[in-house]
Amino acid sequence: MENIQDESKIEIGPEALKNLDVTRKWTTFLSVLGFIFLGLIIVAGLATSLFLTTFKSQQANLGIPEWLMIIVFIVIGILYFFPIFFLFRFSRNTRDGIHNHDPEKLTKGFRNLRLYFAYLGIMVILVLTVYFMLLIFAGASISFLKGM
Repeated sequence: MENIQDESKIEIGPEALKNLDVTRKWTTFLSVLGFIFLGLIIVAGLATSLFLTTFKSQQANLGIPEWLMIIVFIVIGILYFFPIFFLFRFSRNTRDGIHNHDPEKLTKGFRNLRLYFAYLGIMVILVLTVYFMLLIFAGASISFLKGM
């Protein structure tokens, strides 16, 4: 039985490690940029909400409460945080695994990469579902209005 497990192991060669290290550098860059943009989104949300509440007038009524803008920006920030965080953890664990020849860190890095793509896949499915439902709703609304 032990012989079968030994045969099923995959070794990563120096060329693959080099490519993985270059990929890790790019994911570090993209995750740091993502964290910067996440901070900008939160600051923009707070500034927008503060601006709308401070300079509110009867003429410029948005139709939605200003505090709802804060919640929308916070939800967007939370949704945006997780893929960036998974990408950042992939790059850090992969760096540690490559430089210290630690297969456990490399495994953790690949697990975070899997979580990154799973999260993005689920988000794409949710967005496509919402778009599809909106198209059905718009089509039903147009057919209802056409009948009037």
